[in-house]
Amino acid sequence: MKKLILITAFIFLGSSWSLAQTEQSSVQPPSGMSEIQAYSIFYENYKNDSYEEAIKFGRWMWQAMPETIEGYSRFELTRQIDRLTTAYSEVAKTKQDPTLKEAYIDTALLIFDRAFEKFADDTDAKFDWHIKRGRLLQSHSGNVENASMRAAEDYYKAFQLKPEALTKRSKGYYIQRILNEFSSGGKKDEALAVMKKAEPHASQKLLNSFSDVREDLFESPEEQIAFLEGELESNPKDQEVLTKLRDVYQSQEMAAKVREVSQKLYELNPNFENIMAVAEAAKNNANYNTSIRYFKEAMDKASTDKEKATIALNISEAYLNQDKLQSARRFARQAINNNSSWGDPYIQIADIYARAVSQCTSDRKLTPEDKAVYWLVLDYLDKAKRIDPNTANEVDRKYQSYKPVTPSKSEKFFWKPPLEEGESFEIDSSLMKCYAWINETTTVR
Repeated sequence: MKKLILITAFIFLGSSWSLAQTEQSSVQPPSGMSEIQAYSIFYENYKNDSYEEAIKFGRWMWQAMPETIEGYSRFELTRQIDRLTTAYSEVAKTKQDPTLKEAYIDTALLIFDRAFEKFADDTDAKFDWHIKRGRLLQSHSGNVENASMRAAEDYYKAFQLKPEALTKRSKGYYIQRILNEFSSGGKKDEALAVMKKAEPHASQKLLNSFSDVREDLFESPEEQIAFLEGELESNPKDQEVLTKLRDVYQSQEMAAKVREVSQKLYELNPNFENIMAVAEAAKNNANYNTSIRYFKEAMDKASTDKEKATIALNISEAYLNQDKLQSARRFARQAINNNSSWGDPYIQIADIYARAVSQCTSDRKLTPEDKAVYWLVLDYLDKAKRIDPNTANEVDRKYQSYKPVTPSKSEKFFWKPPLEEGESFEIDSSLMKCYAWINETTTVR
């Protein structure tokens, strides 16, 4: 307030309505007016956005803090506090001189200080004023030292008064402001406490943002793990904490811990996400029978064809890893039926047929008949690339492995009868007994 006295001494010297009156006048309305007269002129100017004029006739109210005005039963001091702080803030925005601008801001902040003291037991008023003072600080951040943190601290005080109300206010904006400032300002414990208290009232969007804040708060994954494990000590069945812990374990490639937490979540809530997690964990641990069981359970809860296609391909891969080729092909085909524009299932069938060659030749040398199966392998790779350009790199890589082992020109010439490029060729029992189950037609290349 020293700034206020100093600047008004030479800027408004001689003016009966100077800012210096804020410090120097009595607490009576100006020019001998009655309280109701001064209030009426103040209010008319305020309504018309004539904020400087409003201040001239209204500053006595924040000095005197009258709870009533004779002759006007509807007078509410709390509402006038709001109007006065708005007036000082709006006038500050119009001033070019930084010192003068700061003086008006300082006065608005002083009004808030006096209001909090006057209405120390009014929770509703204090809640609103903490929000309003925080917004004032933000709007004048260039002229108030450490304004962003001070604003966040005001929002935090409002949150302590009414956690649910502030969490839901402005779609979680104020909670995000608190967390951003506390996080960058090193107030880790306070930020964590705010999130924990806000979570029951937060929207999904706000909850999602909490994950990013937590990552910023912890200097290392180990620190985050220690915190989350500590949270579980008081509530071992907290699904939200368990889910976050699973994500961190996964990012740190802690497979055993991922399986353990995934199993707990599945037992607590066997929803689609948790079933998929235990299925993936089992698959990654080479427990293929277990993974197949869980993936089939997830299939029943899948809500889209793309989800069903992904699950079917996972089951196919599990069967392929067990060398159960017919089952692997059946689920790869199911994946195609669910998502015909996805190239990966076609690549999967190509790999299944390549594995069939490996099985058939496990105890003997590769023959021209075995090599002919690779024409069918190439057919499926071509299909994958044609319908899904995203598979191009993988298809090209596999082509380099499979194309060189297709029948050579001489092998096609000495075939009985000789094979001509472009003619149909059956991959079935007529080729060799171990290929009977394939039962598909390819083209001589």
